[in-house]
Amino acid sequence: MERVEEIDCRASGEAGFPFTHLKEREMSDSKDKARARQRAATVFAVRSGQITAEEGARRLGVSRKTYYEWESRALQAMTEAMEDRAPGRPKTPQDDEKQHLQKQVAELQKKLFVAEKTVEVRDMLHAYELHNADATKRAGASEEKKRKQRRKR
Repeated sequence: MERVEEIDCRASGEAGFPFTHLKEREMSDSKDKARARQRAATVFAVRSGQITAEEGARRLGVSRKTYYEWESRALQAMTEAMEDRAPGRPKTPQDDEKQHLQKQVAELQKKLFVAEKTVEVRDMLHAYELHNADATKRAGASEEKKRKQRRKR
């Protein structure tokens, strides 16, 4: 593999070591894809009867046994790829921490709802008690007024 480019971080005033770009990996990936395409094309040529398995193995530079293993894996993968799938976008797995936090938020929202309703009930009870106390005072004042009227007679 060839080294593409190095940049000395010290020249830019940053402390550090020489930095190598990751183009090497990209080149390696494209070579791997090209090899995989060549293998797939060879498997298709053998399966369609254009060449023999022995010729396919020779073209790929492997033994016939290895060729048959690759062919088996390729056909298995193609079969799996052709299976029916559920319609729509596949669900993305959620982060465990994110799920935990969402659960915590839901629990806290429930607690907040209960707390708000508790405050509402307390306020209603307080208002009721004030109303009863006021009504009792009025009733007491009314009784007092009646007593005074009876005394005047």
